[in-house]
Amino acid sequence: MKTGRLIAVVGPSGVGKDSVMAGLMARHPDLRAAKRVITRPSDAGGEAFDGVSADEFARLKGKGAFALSWQAHGLSYGIPAEVADWIAAGHDVLANLSRNMLSEAALRFTHVVVLSITASPAVLATRLAARGREDAQDIAARLARQVPLPEGLNVVEIDNSGTLEVAIAAAEAGLFKG
Repeated sequence: MKTGRLIAVVGPSGVGKDSVMAGLMARHPDLRAAKRVITRPSDAGGEAFDGVSADEFARLKGKGAFALSWQAHGLSYGIPAEVADWIAAGHDVLANLSRNMLSEAALRFTHVVVLSITASPAVLATRLAARGREDAQDIAARLARQVPLPEGLNVVEIDNSGTLEVAIAAAEAGLFKG
């Protein structure tokens, strides 16, 4: 049986990771998506996630409930352990990951592909402002943050500065060529 891939979706806030992932899922119903567990209220908006308290997250982590977990922006994030079972069963799994977790993901899973989504700073600033969650200073700080990708990974890079349809087609071409 063919082992699936972990498709680690990375990019700055506001780049459209969730939208590209949803488009790929619509075109490839055999794909699975990892629903992240995050220590923020479930009604916080944005992506579909399971919101838990910090104590519940620690309890889950202690029980081995996560294949990967990390902290960023004052929150804890976890990718459910069932993702490993899906990959072992031959499914490709999309997971919105922190760029800082890519090396660990490559150690944990045999087949990792990084879908790195970019967009121009002007597009990102407009999208972040439209969300209304951050002020201009916070947006500028996000845009200034640069996290390089680790060396040696299989990376598919796409630009999502234009239409979503073009970005989804580029992701599809990069991930499912041949």
